[in-house]
Parts: sequence; C-alpha cells; structure tokens
Amino acid sequence: MTDLFEASGIHPPDAPLADRLRPRTLDEVVGQDHLLGDGGPIRRMVEAGRLGSMILWGPPGTGKTTIARLLAQAAGYQFQSLSAVFSGVADLKKAFEAARMRRAAGQSTLLFVDEIHRFNRAQQDGFLPFVEEGIVTLVGATTENPSFELNGALLSRTQVYVLKRLDDEALNQLLIRAEAQEGKTLPLTPEARQAMLALADGDGRYLLTMSEVLFDLAETEPLDVQALAGILQKRAPAYDKSREEHYNLISALHKSVRGSDPDAALYWLARMLNGGEDPLYLARRIVRMAVEDIGEADPLSLLVANAAKDTYDFLGSPEGELALAQAVVHLATAPKSVGVYEAFKAAKKAAHETGSLMPPAHIRNAPTRLMKSLGYGKGYQYDPDTPEGFSGADFFPDEMERRTFYDPKGEGHEAKVRERLERWAALRAKMRAGGEPTG
Repeated sequence: MTDLFEASGIHPPDAPLADRLRPRTLDEVVGQDHLLGDGGPIRRMVEAGRLGSMILWGPPGTGKTTIARLLAQAAGYQFQSLSAVFSGVADLKKAFEAARMRRAAGQSTLLFVDEIHRFNRAQQDGFLPFVEEGIVTLVGATTENPSFELNGALLSRTQVYVLKRLDDEALNQLLIRAEAQEGKTLPLTPEARQAMLALADGDGRYLLTMSEVLFDLAETEPLDVQALAGILQKRAPAYDKSREEHYNLISALHKSVRGSDPDAALYWLARMLNGGEDPLYLARRIVRMAVEDIGEADPLSLLVANAAKDTYDFLGSPEGELALAQAVVHLATAPKSVGVYEAFKAAKKAAHETGSLMPPAHIRNAPTRLMKSLGYGKGYQYDPDTPEGFSGADFFPDEMERRTFYDPKGEGHEAKVRERLERWAALRAKMRAGGEPTG
C-alpha cells in the first residue's frame, strides 16, 4: 500500500534527496533516451496507451523503479510493487488476486517486481498464467543478465530493455537539479566536481546521496579533489566475481591480449583486480592465454606466465600483481599463433577416430626376447646418429596414413620451426623416393 505522501506525489521533508528529486514524468528521466525518447520502444508503448510486460535490465541507480512507476502513471494503470528479496508465494498470490479484482472493475494493474532474478524458477513460472491472461502487466527489474537468471518461458512473454549506466552528461543534469532543489551550488572546484561524477560510476542514486553529504557541510571554500576524497569514501567498483560482469571482464582481458593491445589488457587487468578478483584466477587465465594464443610463436611466454604465477604466490598483493601485469604486457606484445592449439585439437580428433592402433613395430620397446623375436624395435634408427640427424622414419601406426596436424604460420619463433619442418619433409620425401631405409 502507498502512504499519503506517496499517493499525493508529495515527499516528506525528511526524505532523502534522491527521493525528493525522483522524476515526475518520463520526460524528466535522464540517460535513457534510447528507450524513452522520441521513437524509443517504451515511448511508443506509452503513446499507444497499451503497455506490454517487460524486463528492465541495468546497473543500480539508472531509473528502473522510477520508469516503472511513471509508466503506470502515464498509461493509467494501478501501480503495485513487490520486492523479490522480501516477498514469497503468499505475497504473489495476494498481488495476483488484487489485480484480478481490479480487472473485473475495469482497472489495469502494472505489477513491478524489483530484483526479479531472486525468485527461483518455480516462482517465476507462477507469473506465467497471470501475464498470459493480461491480469497483470509485469515489469521486472534486474541488475543481472536475464538470459542467465530468468527462465525461458518468462522471457518469451516479456520484452527485455537494457538501461544504460548514466554518462557524465546525465549525471551532471542530476547535480544541476539537486542544486536547484537545495538552492545552492555544491562546494566543489571544477576538478572535484568531475571527480565526483567519476566516483558515482554511472549510479544516479549514489551521486545524489554523495551530494546530500556535501550540501550539509559548513564549508565556505570549494573543496578540491583531495579534500573531496577525504570526505567521501571511494566506492567499490560494480563487479561480482560469480556473475556476468566477471565473464565480461575476463573476456575483455583475454581478447585484448589476443589482439596485441597491451594498454587495453592492462586496463582490464586493473579493473578486475580493483573489483576484488582472485589474482591466482587471473594467473591461471594468463597461462591459458600463453598456450592457446601464442604457443610456439614465442615459447618464452609460457615460462613468463608461470613465473608470474609463482611470483604472485611468493609476494602476494599488491607487489605480486606487478608480475601479472608484466606477463600480460609480454603476452600482448608477443607474436601470436594457434598452431599448437589447432594441431592438438586435430590430433585428438584423429586419436578418437582411429581407436587402439598400435605403434609400428620399429618404435615399440623390446625389453624381452619374445618382444625382440616378434620384431619389436627392429630397424629402429637413432636419429641423432644419422648423417642428417634425421632418419625420416614413419612413426604413425602401419594402418594409418601420415597426417599433418601442426602447420606453423611462421610468426616469431615458429618461422624457424617451419623452416626445419619443411627441410625434414623434403628429406623424408627424398629418402622414400630413393628407396633409402626409413626404419
């Protein structure tokens, strides 16, 4: 139920600044013009006078709750709100029953569900019949990727709209409104004001909360960046090691290294470390980059990656993090090759297809007389003792034709490897053509 202040649109005098500045119309919402501006999908719904069920997905403080409330107001729907954190099945049943009674009286209901991803799959299924019958128009809000957190049946009955983190222009609009509301300007130098926008990290509610602290100061001189930092605590970055942001950032780091961009790679490494990521997880991923994307083009990369892991183990944070940074720069600036990666993948496929074929007799071990009598090891040549240092022997099973798995492209160290392989291939062909023994 709404209280008298909320019903009348008047905020109590002791309400937080963020509540007192809550937009009264959709036109006052900042930073979401792609949805609410002319031609935006939500704007078109409002203009048509008919709302569809939707999921609003975006970071904290971008206006999800406000948009839902204003949608109900603009379309003439009854606004009903639930939080998945505090609500259970009984609350949902009450909400649906109230909506059914309103519908019978000719009144539509917009049911806003905050943190909808916190409902389990069975509870999410409970929405389906009421959404399908039009008893409620569901507007769910989530900070998590709906693809992972909401079931397919619910997603198929809703539109997902992505809210953007507020940029500096949108945040500055909020500050201007706050100053107009309070009747005074924030006591900040231009540099400190910009630093405050950076501290907000796209969260409008957090920006207004910080502003309220500053408005209450008795300072007469504008605060510089250092003084501002002494008053406001640094905000933890928006990063959850177990959710989508984790995978987005590690993907960005890996692709920056693969794309030979050390500057971007260092940035994403720093972002993950600042967010509290386990440095040893990053060390493992760096080792993977060395073997997956660089391989024989620069064999030293694997040693550097492993050394970085050992260094971090030895030094810990923060000193050991520099070793991870050094490894990231080395890998990003190293030549790249997936030759070994592709070769091993092809070899595994061939091994699966050929089953249990035995090695040719000449390279089988022969520790007993019986094995020797069966021809094990017969004709084997010790390559270092041959004139060319290469016997040209066939090491594949007798029942299997020779295949080429490893095909280096000639980047970095692999250029010399390719030369040797081509020389050995030519020798092998010459030996076979001349009938010389190849083992």
